[in-house]
Amino acid sequence: MQYLTKPLRAAVIALAIGAAAVDCDAAQAETVVRVAMTAGDIPDWTGQPDQGAEGYRFVGYQLYDALINWDLSRSDREATLRPGLATKWYADPNDRTRWVFELRQGVKYHDGCPWNADSALWNLKRLTDEKAPGFSLPHFARIRSRTSNIARVEKVDDNTIAIYTKTVESLFPWNMTSPLMISPCAMEKAGNDPKAYGAKPVGTGPYKFASVVPHERLELVKNADYWDKDRIPKHDRLVLLPMPEASTRTAAILSGQVDFVEAPSPDTIPTLKKAGMNIVTLSYPHNWDYTLNFQRGPFKDLRVRQAANYAINRDEIVDLLAGTAIAGYGIFTPDQKWFGHPIKYGYDPKKAAALLKEAGCLPCNIKVAISTSGSGQMQPLPMNELVKAQLEAVGFKVELVVMDWNAMVDLNLKGWQKDPSLDAVNISLFTSDPANGLIKTIATTYRAPQGWNWGWYQNAEVDKISDAVNQTFDEDEQTKLIQKMHEIVVGDAVRVFIAHDLNPRALSPRLKGFVQAQSWFQDLTPIVVTDGKK
Repeated sequence: MQYLTKPLRAAVIALAIGAAAVDCDAAQAETVVRVAMTAGDIPDWTGQPDQGAEGYRFVGYQLYDALINWDLSRSDREATLRPGLATKWYADPNDRTRWVFELRQGVKYHDGCPWNADSALWNLKRLTDEKAPGFSLPHFARIRSRTSNIARVEKVDDNTIAIYTKTVESLFPWNMTSPLMISPCAMEKAGNDPKAYGAKPVGTGPYKFASVVPHERLELVKNADYWDKDRIPKHDRLVLLPMPEASTRTAAILSGQVDFVEAPSPDTIPTLKKAGMNIVTLSYPHNWDYTLNFQRGPFKDLRVRQAANYAINRDEIVDLLAGTAIAGYGIFTPDQKWFGHPIKYGYDPKKAAALLKEAGCLPCNIKVAISTSGSGQMQPLPMNELVKAQLEAVGFKVELVVMDWNAMVDLNLKGWQKDPSLDAVNISLFTSDPANGLIKTIATTYRAPQGWNWGWYQNAEVDKISDAVNQTFDEDEQTKLIQKMHEIVVGDAVRVFIAHDLNPRALSPRLKGFVQAQSWFQDLTPIVVTDGKK
């Protein structure tokens, strides 16, 4: 796609916001929530979104459902799994590679197409079989880390399916939060052309597609017939606007042009509060790290990896973010049950410099890919400039390669071979589940593009524990194994650990009812639009 210059983008955004405001005035009875996303473009709305987790948060989980959904209704605990288009799931005790899913009955897509076993199989096949009707190569690539272990799917009866995995995978249900179910009828009507389908996408979710102006805005409307009556949206329309620059997002909410802002710049939070905006922060499963290349370059040496970790003054980074983050000392956050008791890399620049000298890497040249914005990337440009300064203070020489967030996601999915010159990638990842948050980022089996192991890290002991986790169906035993795995990889300095986000958002006083979940994903349906008066 061709990206707009900042002045032109600002003009386009202003026009889009103005159009949305005119729409609001023209239909005073309609309640509208206008969201400024950090994404550089509108996430793909045709089934499996791009733009990372932000694509799922604002588009995927609004238009569509998965077999298993996230319970995002509470802020007092980490988000858990809840029944979605499947009401029950379990591994066959006689064959642990066979997962049975009992499907929700009485559900229809927005176009009236029935949800049933045939529909479920059609969807899973289109994401795993290039010969299947409706197959989309981009969708296949985006979902591959979750579906790579699927061997085949079968219909048991009209309301039950079985998914067979290639190997026993006790954590398999976590994967089934990601494949989103689209209407086979709508795709067939579009001639099984995903692009044509995009003109009127159809799911089962709490919102229906209304309109889109490519690169400018996507509008969704309330699905009053949504199967989950507790989650029928409490507003009429959701308008999604891509605004990658934090200053643009801040100006938009202060001027009343939007109602909901992702990742406001920390130095503007006092101003936003003074203007009456509601600032929401909460710890959630997330990490902002440098993922490292283990196939070439200086990070193949443990001493260099450890040096980079000792060079990071995490408290200084938290101060830069005005307290909207916490220091990162591992892949998981310390309050997650899988954290365990790993080594802690405290700030020790002398030790870092000594390790680089011992490794014979002075100056230690590294090339790091970073993004301009994006889901979970917080404030990537100033943060990376500070990290660069800290690393260079102990003997590194850092080259930052700046790219769009979508390009970063694509790079991470394809692995280090996409650009072998890179030594590290600064990409934020969610750790809501141990499968995709840890195992699929470090196990040899999940080397990109089969998973999120971008740098092809390999450790025989870690692989052995990973196999044991997937063979274990006792949750307490799983937790002990995952803790041990986390302790090993932190000791091995598998990443440069830097920070965990507190997920700041700014909401207009007109909005009530939003509950910030301990998750990268959020439920927008409870939001009520008021006149702003208390």
